[in-house]
Amino acid sequence: MTFEFNPDRNEVLNSLPEPQQPPIEPAIKTLPEQWRLRDLLIFILFIPFALFAANMIAFIGYAVLAPVLHWAGPIPKLQTNVVFLLILQLIFYAFLLAYIFLFVKLYYKTPFLSTLKWKKMPGHNIVRYLLGGAALSLVVMVIPPLLPEKKSFPLEKMFDSTSSAYAIAAFAIIIAPFMEELLFRGLLFAFIEKHGGLTFAIVSTALLFAGLHVFEYWGAWNNVVMILIVGMTFSIVRGLTGSLTPSFLLHLAYNGTLMLMLYFQTQLFHRLPANSLIFH
Repeated sequence: MTFEFNPDRNEVLNSLPEPQQPPIEPAIKTLPEQWRLRDLLIFILFIPFALFAANMIAFIGYAVLAPVLHWAGPIPKLQTNVVFLLILQLIFYAFLLAYIFLFVKLYYKTPFLSTLKWKKMPGHNIVRYLLGGAALSLVVMVIPPLLPEKKSFPLEKMFDSTSSAYAIAAFAIIIAPFMEELLFRGLLFAFIEKHGGLTFAIVSTALLFAGLHVFEYWGAWNNVVMILIVGMTFSIVRGLTGSLTPSFLLHLAYNGTLMLMLYFQTQLFHRLPANSLIFH
């Protein structure tokens, strides 16, 4: 048997198109499910650690800096020092903010603010919510004096000096609105809404928000009721708009207006302690 070489046939075979391989699709990475109850539990367990670490840093920092800066006063008295307590709370908030940021960015792998429903809004809406927060603060100033109970409470006693008043005002305007809204109407609202629904998220975050402030108004239950109403207002706005930005703007204007009115009613924080209409 003989085989003949046919160059024409080889040319035809070479001219045929090669069979194409189906394109290899890149593997799609599945992101972790957001707002699981396990994630909430881990965050709750982190809170005592953050509080302990904040206390350690604050007290050690004071012990180190006191001799250098010639600060007077024993360490046990720091528990009643307003400025020190605000610094301690600031450190505590820094731990919580770092945890939430890293959790969202590294674990969920999603943008930080947008994941927590922080959304941009037009300028006229910003003005509207700021005015709404100012109006809400005026309501809070007017209603408590009409209620029967008018006891003093811990928060007003913290305004014991001009420096304390300025420190509280700065914290209330610069730090508290962002951090409290991030925690209550951002993180906790997202967890509760997923597992309990919108209505339950609104009510529960308002109750938790009031619970955070109840010790500040301990004994003056008329003010506790007002804080619950304020928290409910913030949570309702968060639920209706689906955004964290409006409740933050309301909170910012609410705190800012209260502090501004207190500033003028106490003659630029010089007539203290403060027992003005803002608290009574």
